[in-house]
Amino acid sequence: MSLDSSQEFDLSSLKFDPGERTSILNYHPNHRDIIRRAYLLNGPCQPRLAVQEFPQTNISGSMHHFYHEWFDDIYHDWMECSVSKDTVYCLYCYLFKDHNTNQGGRETFSTIGFKSWNKKSGLDKHIDLPNSIHNQSKKKCQDLLRQRRSIQFAFERQSNQLKHGYYMLLSALVDVVRLLVSQGFAFRGHDESKSSLSRGNFLEILSWYAKNCDKIHNYVLKHALLNDQMTSPMSQKDIVSACKIETVKAILEELNGDYFALLVDESFYVSRKEKMSIVFRYIDRMEFVMERLIDIVHVEDTSASSLKGAIFNLLAQQSLSPSSVHGQCYDGASNMQGEINGLKMLIRQE
Repeated sequence: MSLDSSQEFDLSSLKFDPGERTSILNYHPNHRDIIRRAYLLNGPCQPRLAVQEFPQTNISGSMHHFYHEWFDDIYHDWMECSVSKDTVYCLYCYLFKDHNTNQGGRETFSTIGFKSWNKKSGLDKHIDLPNSIHNQSKKKCQDLLRQRRSIQFAFERQSNQLKHGYYMLLSALVDVVRLLVSQGFAFRGHDESKSSLSRGNFLEILSWYAKNCDKIHNYVLKHALLNDQMTSPMSQKDIVSACKIETVKAILEELNGDYFALLVDESFYVSRKEKMSIVFRYIDRMEFVMERLIDIVHVEDTSASSLKGAIFNLLAQQSLSPSSVHGQCYDGASNMQGEINGLKMLIRQE
C-alpha cells in the first residue's frame, strides 16, 4: 500500500537489508526520489563477513557460498548481500527497474535475489549488455544524483565573496545545531514569526550569535539572502542528520570492525510510539571501554521478531555483521522479559 503523500516520509524507517525491504513501487510517487537518494547516499549493503560466516548451500552435491571479495570486483557499486536471506541483489535495479518490463530474469536481482554461487557468470550476465535493465537503471541513478551535483556546480561558479558568505552562514548554523544537540535542547518555538518575543532556541541562539560575533554578523538571518537563510525546519533537520551521519562514521572508525556488545533500552514516548535506543559498548585502540549511542529507532511493537528486525536493519545499514555482537544487555518493562529472552536467543542464533 502506498504511503500518504501528505505525510513527511521518515527515512529512519527504511530497511537497509535488501532481503527485508519492500518494493520501491509500494511507496507514494512523491516519496520515491527521496527514498532513492537515501539508499544511494548510504551505498549498497555489503557486510564483510569471514568466509565461514556466510551460509553454505548444497548445489549439485557440493557446498557453495557467497564471497565478500565480490564486493571489490566490478560489482562493487551495485551488489548488495542479505545474510538473512542468503541472496544478493542489485541496488540500481531495486531503485529504478520497471516491473512491467518483459526482459527475462527481471525479478532476480531486484526482488527474488540471486544465489547461484556456483555460477558467478550470472552476475556478469546481469550487466553485460549496454541496453540491459541494469545499465538503464544505473543511468537513472546517476541522473538522480547529478541533479544534486548540478546545484553544487552552480555554487562553484559563484563569486568567491558569495561562496565565503555561504560558508560563514553554514558554519554558524552547524555551530548552533551542535550546541543544541549536545545539550539535548529543543529547536523549535511555538511562534517563530519575526514579531515573536521568543522564536525558539535555534533562531534565538543564532540571533544572539550573530550579534556577538562580528565575523558572521553580515551573513545570517536578516543579512542573508531572503531565499538562502537556511533556517527552515527542513534545513535544521538536514543539518542534524548530517551531524548524526558524521558522528556514527567516527564511532565506526573507532570500532574498526572489532567485536562489540549491544545495549538496548526500549521506552514508550509521549507521541505514543515505541522507541528503542541502541548503544554499542566496545574497547577502543587505547583499550578504554567506550559506550556510544548509535541510533534511536521506531519499532511497531515490542515482540522479539520486531526488535530483532530493527536491530538487524541498523547493523545492515552500517554494513556490520550480527556475528560481531559478543554481548547483549536489555532494559525494558518487566512484562517484556519473555520477549527480551527470545530476542537474545534470536541474535545468538545468527
